[in-house]
Amino acid sequence: MLSSPFETWTPAYIALGSNLNDPAAQLSAAIEYTKQIQNTRLVSQSSLYKSVPLGPQDQPDFVNAVVGVLTKLDAQSLLAALQAIETNMGRVPPAQRWGPRVIDLDILLYGDLRSDDATLQLPHPEMHRRNFVMVPLAEIAPSLVILRQGSVGRLAETLGINGLEKIAL
Repeated sequence: MLSSPFETWTPAYIALGSNLNDPAAQLSAAIEYTKQIQNTRLVSQSSLYKSVPLGPQDQPDFVNAVVGVLTKLDAQSLLAALQAIETNMGRVPPAQRWGPRVIDLDILLYGDLRSDDATLQLPHPEMHRRNFVMVPLAEIAPSLVILRQGSVGRLAETLGINGLEKIAL
């Protein structure tokens, strides 16, 4: 199919997390792979944040970040590209929910799309409750509004930075 010069670029935000095999390096690699997704442009990138695990505490701390992209891909195609990155980086399903992982890539927002599909829920249903997502997202898009939740900046401020540590690349 030929590309139309009038195709729309859709903004999307992606959360990245890792707590295995040098997590900061895993995130850096995932960001580089994200830059290579067809018809997608990386436009913003947060700092890296170290955080305590959300689930079982007997695992290493996580490193998290958020990136902003513009994409001509539909949401499902973007998800498939991110899942391919996870697979290529050696992600296997964790033995337990919220268990350790080499890489985790989640679409937080895709334009104004709302989806309650079994494979893709948008906006991400729990992001507004997680400071390890909202703080990095607020760093790159503080005035962004999440439907029924409010502005990213306000949500990040309310959640605070307890348990987060900004780290250098």
